[in-house]
Amino acid sequence: MRKLIAGVAMAGLLGAGLLLAANQGIAAGDSGTAEEAKAMLERAVAAVEADEAGALAAFTAGSDGFRDRDLYVACSSAADGTVTAHGANPALVGQSIYELTDAAGKKFGEEIHAVAADGEVNVVEYVWPRPGETDAVPKATYVTKVSGQVCVVGYYQ
Repeated sequence: MRKLIAGVAMAGLLGAGLLLAANQGIAAGDSGTAEEAKAMLERAVAAVEADEAGALAAFTAGSDGFRDRDLYVACSSAADGTVTAHGANPALVGQSIYELTDAAGKKFGEEIHAVAADGEVNVVEYVWPRPGETDAVPKATYVTKVSGQVCVVGYYQ
């Protein structure tokens, strides 16, 4: 019995160590790529077309593969700029994207809406903190418009 308890305890410690190592890899800068961001946006478009309400909920929850390391989906209403989903900061839902300004003073929310077009993917660059961090770093965001939503997925450069 003591050997069984010791074996279970050792397995638990090993598992905890592996989780810690995995988390340190992410913290050390394991970032999503431009290709992965674009692919996530394409999946987001398909999800909005299939079930808009369900997709927006999944984006904000970061479920169904819509949160991967520092990649996430955010959307806003094409009609008025109200944030309808945000995979990194759900507190932004209900706020106006037009009020978003980066550390350099760029009103990137306005630019996102200005370049959004149905069937097109455009890019907006600005500086923004990675999820869970406070220092702003260069970010490029893919932007498209689908079913009355302006949706984005960005990657950190």
